[in-house]
Amino acid sequence: MENLIDIRGVTHAYKTDSGPLPVLDGLDVSVPEGTFAAVVGPSGCGKSTLTRLVAGLMKPDEGEVWLHGERVKGPRKTVGMAFQNPVLLEWRTILQNVILPLEIVAPSMSQKDRETRAHELLDMVGLTGFDDKRPSELSGGMRQRVNVARALAMNPEVLLLDEPLSALDALTRANLADEIEAIWEGDKKTCVLITNDVDEAIVLADRIIALTPEGTLGEEFKVSIPRPRERSEMNHHDGFKALRGQITNYLMDVGIEAKVEGARVLPDVTPIHGVPAAVAKAQEGLIDERFLDFSMLHKV
Repeated sequence: MENLIDIRGVTHAYKTDSGPLPVLDGLDVSVPEGTFAAVVGPSGCGKSTLTRLVAGLMKPDEGEVWLHGERVKGPRKTVGMAFQNPVLLEWRTILQNVILPLEIVAPSMSQKDRETRAHELLDMVGLTGFDDKRPSELSGGMRQRVNVARALAMNPEVLLLDEPLSALDALTRANLADEIEAIWEGDKKTCVLITNDVDEAIVLADRIIALTPEGTLGEEFKVSIPRPRERSEMNHHDGFKALRGQITNYLMDVGIEAKVEGARVLPDVTPIHGVPAAVAKAQEGLIDERFLDFSMLHKV
């Protein structure tokens, strides 16, 4: 199977006031065409950076990203991306928000054809009848559905999903995940899902790629559990439980190893004064009498 995405020796660091902050270090990874791949790893290991490099929204400091045998030098129509926190234009209707990418990258398409395509996508993500609503009238799950529809507007070869389900409640994320899987199965697009949820990765992906805390390629796991994968059965499925344990243990091991390697011996510190009397008095009895204490709490 031909590799649609090839990442070769990619290194990237962000500039900060205290100097460069490395996130990817000599990363080599490939994704075959038609694959549903999930990328997991600890926070700060470069998962989101990876999707932005593939989308052409950023350039690596070193190394190259290739798509269908062509080096990625900027955004392209063949890549759609759904971000973790969708930014929708509040003054536009939902239909107009989905049409927006078509206006930018397909100026020769007629308005009628744009509207037809947008209606198809809204139907696909379960938002039939919401065309004239404004983003402020939608729930978080609905906004994320619009985000996915907009990413699909140009019928991309590659769909990049940067934690699109993380901020949603369990039922909403399960429903949207099912729709994403149906879209992938229908068109066999190449999908790359960024997630911190191992169960979610196993339910959706064919292949799970782990990144190390240093931003290098860790272990890769093949998901051979037959589809459809029913969530209700996963806790009783031996293959699922074994793979979940394998991936979770691996992530814990590399996380612990990174913390041990990065550990520092801190100096002994002697306070120059004691705890203020008012604070000491306020703390009296709190640990023994209560687990959680609120005082003078306001919320607007």
